[in-house]
Amino acid sequence: MRIEIRGNNQVLLDGYVNAVERESRVLPSPKGRFIETVKAKTFEKALGRTDNVDLLFNHDEKRKLGSTQEGNLQLFEDAIGLRAIATVTDPEVVRKAQAGELRGWSFGFMAVEDEWTDGQDGIARRFLKDIDLIEVSILDKTPAYVATSIESRGEEQVITEQRGEEFRAVTEDMSTEPEPDEASVCPTCGAPLTEHEPDGDEEPDGDEAAANTLELFSVEIEILKMKGGQPV
Repeated sequence: MRIEIRGNNQVLLDGYVNAVERESRVLPSPKGRFIETVKAKTFEKALGRTDNVDLLFNHDEKRKLGSTQEGNLQLFEDAIGLRAIATVTDPEVVRKAQAGELRGWSFGFMAVEDEWTDGQDGIARRFLKDIDLIEVSILDKTPAYVATSIESRGEEQVITEQRGEEFRAVTEDMSTEPEPDEASVCPTCGAPLTEHEPDGDEEPDGDEAAANTLELFSVEIEILKMKGGQPV
């Protein structure tokens, strides 16, 4: 999860809400314990069928932070899972982002098509193949991975479910940029070295190489985390 702080009144949140083709932890249900897997393309189908998905704070409908329709929330499924990119201006969420108090993503859905099988270990397997995606939430508390509720939709009663994942955030504060000191000014053109384009034959210095390596390492950690922490 990447949190980019943009001044005192805006943050960008970029991360995965849920992975596909990955077994969950053991979950409780009235039918007994089960392990769940969201099949690939499940989120893609849900997004293609809906006109809007809301962004909420802690699943609270009174704390709406935006939506895909409003343009400050992007949702798409890639090879890892459901990725969310959101720009949030809510003062409380901005403050909690600055303080490192955001804890996880969660999403609310209704199952359209699923498949249950008996596991050899006595734990059932559930495969989600199609869902109606209702909302995604950013949380400031440790998420409960599974929650269910019964709601009335017209004359029908439907079961809505929630799934959540805790994340480790990498925060970038873009609100202030330090003035370049004398050592960081290009002696040839006088421009800050961050803006100076090196010649094609120049090798990156140690700091630049270390930064590039750290960036790649962070991406690899995020991918491994979403795949259960096991190398592929």
